[in-house]
Amino acid sequence: MTSAKVSAAGAARAEGAAAAHGAGPGGSTGGRRRRRLPGKALPYLLLAPAVAAELIVHVVPIAVGIWMSFKELTLFYIREWSKAPGKGLGNYRVAVDVDGAIGADLLRSFLVTLAVTVLAVGLSWLLGTTAAVLMQERFRGRGPLRAIFLVPYALPVYTAVMTWAFMFQRDNGMVNHVLADQLHVTGGDRPFWLIGNNSFWALVTVIVWRSWPFAFLVLMAGLQNISRDLYEASALDGAGVWRQIRHITLPALRPINQVLVLVLFLWTFNDFNTPFVLFGKAAPAGGDLISVHIYHASFVTWNFGTGSAMSVLLLLFLLLVTAAYLLVTSRRRPAHG
Repeated sequence: MTSAKVSAAGAARAEGAAAAHGAGPGGSTGGRRRRRLPGKALPYLLLAPAVAAELIVHVVPIAVGIWMSFKELTLFYIREWSKAPGKGLGNYRVAVDVDGAIGADLLRSFLVTLAVTVLAVGLSWLLGTTAAVLMQERFRGRGPLRAIFLVPYALPVYTAVMTWAFMFQRDNGMVNHVLADQLHVTGGDRPFWLIGNNSFWALVTVIVWRSWPFAFLVLMAGLQNISRDLYEASALDGAGVWRQIRHITLPALRPINQVLVLVLFLWTFNDFNTPFVLFGKAAPAGGDLISVHIYHASFVTWNFGTGSAMSVLLLLFLLLVTAAYLLVTSRRRPAHG
């Protein structure tokens, strides 16, 4: 009797273990197969929230903006925007007509944006590269100095730009106090920095101040992958600092610079927060970036159809520039293997 009870208990435990592992009484793995089925759909289930967020945040607004660009959506149709009459390509004709007031203003804003972007990206890259190269050498206080360099990038945009707006004040701003009162660069005059042509240089200064730490951070990380043996070998061959930078540092950083320049270009060309906080809704001609110009055309004049057409044209321009840039840089990239 005791042996029979032990055998029965062992069989019960075996069946329980088989059931726990998904096997049936006959050794079937049907339960295990049923457990594998959700595993195939698991990657898609994990991607679903990100895909839904991408659709809601980017794809749907882009589609709505393209639809609005073909409508005569003005102040008179805001309450019933779905009933706005179609305008075809009329909004695009108005936006690209440089002989008209709207097209001429858009072209001027585009040229200002292009000039600000090229100058700001060039200076940000130059400052970032210089700082990254200098910070490679070991010296006392290098760690705290690196952290200080990253402060402009870490600060919230509104806090940083509002601080610069106070500094650019004509009567009590620190910029005029240093330039006019202490250095006497302006001959005693206190220029206006937030209106007129000087707004261009004020905007470039703020953008460069906020952008170059990002370039410094990326390039400093890229320099970590360059072997110090290359510099030591070149120094033994008589190469100076400039030759090392030209023939070792810059070629090794070329793939990183290709991505960095493109990212800085897109960020600066699309920058809305900096000019909006610095100048307000009515940006001066020297600081009228195209993002603020489109905002003014849409939300100040209430002409959402024309503003949407401008946004679509901006999107097409950036896509074209990105495609051309990637095509050119991929052809210049040396083949390995």
